[in-house]
Amino acid sequence: MDKIIKVKDLLPGPSLVQITGDEEALEREIFVPDINRPGFELAGFFKHSDFRRIILLGEKENAFISEMSREAQLACFSKLVNDETPCIIIAKGYKSPDILRNIAQRRNFPVFETNVTTGRVSLMLTQMLDEMLAPNVLIHGVFMNIYGKGVIIKGDSGIGKSEIALDLIKRGHQLIADDAVELYRIGQHILGKPPAVLENLLEIRGIGVIDASKMFGAGSVLPRDYVDVIIQLERWLPSREYTRIGLQEDNVTEDILEVDVPKIVVPVTAGRSMSVIIEAAVMNMQLKESGYDSSKEFVQRIVKNIKDKQES
Repeated sequence: MDKIIKVKDLLPGPSLVQITGDEEALEREIFVPDINRPGFELAGFFKHSDFRRIILLGEKENAFISEMSREAQLACFSKLVNDETPCIIIAKGYKSPDILRNIAQRRNFPVFETNVTTGRVSLMLTQMLDEMLAPNVLIHGVFMNIYGKGVIIKGDSGIGKSEIALDLIKRGHQLIADDAVELYRIGQHILGKPPAVLENLLEIRGIGVIDASKMFGAGSVLPRDYVDVIIQLERWLPSREYTRIGLQEDNVTEDILEVDVPKIVVPVTAGRSMSVIIEAAVMNMQLKESGYDSSKEFVQRIVKNIKDKQES
């Protein structure tokens, strides 16, 4: 089922002031994350109009409206103010035309005014709607920002994810979510944030729940971040072969909401400093992104060494 939000979910931003409609009007549903700046509609062309979109009237639209006759405004606004349109927002400090206001009041339709510039309103609304209406999923794991990268740490329950997160926080990295992570698809990227009830909290077995922001300072947490890599923790199995050089050409990924996210599998065993290993994995990924691959460098050194010995 498609996600649905309501007009009231847009409040209070971007600095919206409601001028028509009551509380019931704010219950209107929004189905799509698109904004409509009604150029063709103001000119009387409605054939392909999608009335499910929020209508935004900026400087150009208001200038055009001021040139329209009373009859043309009445015909146009009577069509725009309908059961499908969520609301109308008038930007850049312009006031609602009297005809629009009268029609909206009669139909209990929400019209908002704001002093924010049209482009800024459009950008803010689009970002809000993209996130609110984005496909989402809840996963079990820890989400942290490590050296500027959004890192999800996954693994079986009891493997030590939260303890690793605590150590990483002490090493200067930032917690976003512990235990559960809400993931949203924004375009071709995955945005992660904590459920509201778990924000800033970290559960440590034997101690209980701690508030990372209170214990380590506000700089130890982030409200959200984009996911760059998944680190999968697995219990060490002697019978299994693990990557030692790292020359695999086929990059491992995990599908999240139809987006392939890079994935690194790290075995866990007694005596390994997992926080240091995770830091190293993230730094190594950054080096590869900048064009340096230490695994290939190692192989090149071996080849050169063999060649030098053959020539000597």
